Amino acid sequence: MGNGLSDQTPILSSLPSFQSFHIVILGLDSAGKTTVLYRLQFNEFVNTVPTKGFNTEKIKVTLGNSKTVTFHFWDVGGQEKLRPLWKSYTRCTDGIVFVVDSVDVERMEEAKTELHKITRISENQGVPVLIIANKQDLRNSLSLSEIEKMLAMSELSSSTPWHLQPTCAIIGDGLKEGLEKLHDMIIKRRKMLRQQKRKR
Repeated sequence: MGNGLSDQTPILSSLPSFQSFHIVILGLDSAGKTTVLYRLQFNEFVNTVPTKGFNTEKIKVTLGNSKTVTFHFWDVGGQEKLRPLWKSYTRCTDGIVFVVDSVDVERMEEAKTELHKITRISENQGVPVLIIANKQDLRNSLSLSEIEKMLAMSELSSSTPWHLQPTCAIIGDGLKEGLEKLHDMIIKRRKMLRQQKRKR
């Protein structure tokens, strides 16, 4: 009943809204995107099913300098028929998390194509990208340098800051470190954009 005001957050707690970062999690189906999302949220492994649309969660993460940052994650399905929708989720994003399966050598070329496609969209120019090399715990996983080469990271636009992070989403290894790098890249970009505005 009523106008729904009661279920909104108190005004004070919503004031530092600039501290909430809009992050889109992309990648091919079965790369581990939803496992990443729920490992961050619950700090435990959650058995997932293929995402048909998207999952969204606001998650508070404590970064290295014990500063708590709120990330609003949008985890978007990676099946081929859903990929044309990716660009509508990245429209005003602060950062992109691109998850790759470190074991799936056959689909690395497909992952590369999708990664380059999404970073070339004009609205995504300069948006920081965290590439999560998932499943690094498995014996036959590719090394970071192999992944970097296969994804042709050096061919990404010079305006796109990126970081490649080895992880194991099931146990959470490397996720916090990756988010710290992403947070640093976002803050750096915001400063740069503010300076550019001042110069105009």
